Amino acid sequence: MGMNNADVWLVVPLYNEASVIGGVVRESRSVFPQVVCVDDGSSDESAATAERSGAVVVRHPVNLGQGAALQTGFDYALSDPGMRYVVTFDADGQHQVSDVEAMLTRIRRGDVQVVFGSRFLDRSGQASAAGVLKKLVLRSAVAYTNLTTGTRLTDAHNGLRVLDRSVVARVQITQNRMAHASELVSQIGAMRIDGRAVAIAEEPVHILYTDYSRAKGQSLWNAVNILAELIWR
Repeated sequence: MGMNNADVWLVVPLYNEASVIGGVVRESRSVFPQVVCVDDGSSDESAATAERSGAVVVRHPVNLGQGAALQTGFDYALSDPGMRYVVTFDADGQHQVSDVEAMLTRIRRGDVQVVFGSRFLDRSGQASAAGVLKKLVLRSAVAYTNLTTGTRLTDAHNGLRVLDRSVVARVQITQNRMAHASELVSQIGAMRIDGRAVAIAEEPVHILYTDYSRAKGQSLWNAVNILAELIWR
């Protein structure tokens, strides 16, 4: 089953990404045929474009936030009894399918239940594209998350993750906005499966910081908002 990735679902939160989502879905489905886009109240043609490109589309009638979209996607993926792994994948084209393949290779070894992508393990120098100030703020957010969740991650707020079905079935995201990433880490850090803590790993990923993705939320101010939501949630 794993050879053709029939046991994998990509969960893609989708909000007003009509100009890029078609390409994201088509490229993803060339390797991972099962993609569910959760349209989170988009006002453009995002949902129709994703559907035409081959994704399953689940719709929120109003914008609820990325955390809510991920939870809806998790619930949908769990309805497939053949699903073994869920990949959280961004809609704006900044994630790479090749990174997902490497992360799945890691989790398929069977000794971990979650693999987090990390921009700060990237040895190619591409991580510098995030900008010095933004990296500083994100590292502060990671430090705060590690302190409050008991985990030891280098990049808790990277949206590229692979989760085993056993973990997905136990996650219940209630933070709909930016703090959902830390809530997810916190739940995983506290989780016990068959009496054992969930084993996690990190893999280096290369994020494509295009002008489009920066304009859609990769700004320094967005990173500051993440840190603020963590502290005052």
